Amino acid sequence: MALLWSFGFRSAMAISISVRRNCTDKLKARKWLFRALVLNTGVTYVAGGFSKSVWLPASVSICRSLGEYLAEQADEISKRITASMKTIVFYTAAVVALCAGAPSFAKDNPMVGGQKMYTTKDIVDNAVNSADHTTLVAAVKAAGLVDTLKGAGPFTVFAPTNDAFAKLPAGTVDTLLKPESKDALVKVLTYHVVPGRITVADLKKQIKSGGGKATLTTVQGETLTAVMMDGKLMLRDEKGGMATITIADVIQSNGAIQVIDSVLMPN
Repeated sequence: MALLWSFGFRSAMAISISVRRNCTDKLKARKWLFRALVLNTGVTYVAGGFSKSVWLPASVSICRSLGEYLAEQADEISKRITASMKTIVFYTAAVVALCAGAPSFAKDNPMVGGQKMYTTKDIVDNAVNSADHTTLVAAVKAAGLVDTLKGAGPFTVFAPTNDAFAKLPAGTVDTLLKPESKDALVKVLTYHVVPGRITVADLKKQIKSGGGKATLTTVQGETLTAVMMDGKLMLRDEKGGMATITIADVIQSNGAIQVIDSVLMPN
């Protein structure tokens, strides 16, 4: 036979107290006396997934009301319920904080250059797999920027495709890749890098709050201007050249890649 009481709390936690016995007894309705003839009489209370059993000694269970005994145990039960609630609150807060503190990208990265881009890999390790960025990768290696772009960052790289480099005047890429042109190459490449992980959503917000444009300071030191034109997100360089973001938000372990269709040139 079991007697079950349930109490509700505003925190939606249910607390159940069950009384179990395995012996013959007499229940006095007037005072709700619970008489136990043997020692196997117990109280179990459950709070937030934690349970505790309290066994009544013979001196307590004989001719004594259950209510009196539970009253004596109220402090102990209250402490354990409070501890359980605190534990639940603590772990809930920890999970919320963890989720809030970490970047969340529910969808998979878009394919780039016919290859899958992994959020667990860094900018360089992903870029080397793209068939559309072999010129950019060669330029990064020639400029000695591999270690930098494999660093913790985070960085956002506006990554020109091979076709973008092909738009430059004939011989420009070959000249930039020469050892004696390393300083100029570093200047051009770092002009395509902005500190922080910047998504298209971030750029659109900045453009809106900036009255139609957003100014981005590059690692090279000069600025890029982001604008919306004909529904496309575009970047204007210091010389007035324009590039369109063609593949957006390729998330990396150390930042993001925004694929663009033209090379941006600093002064």
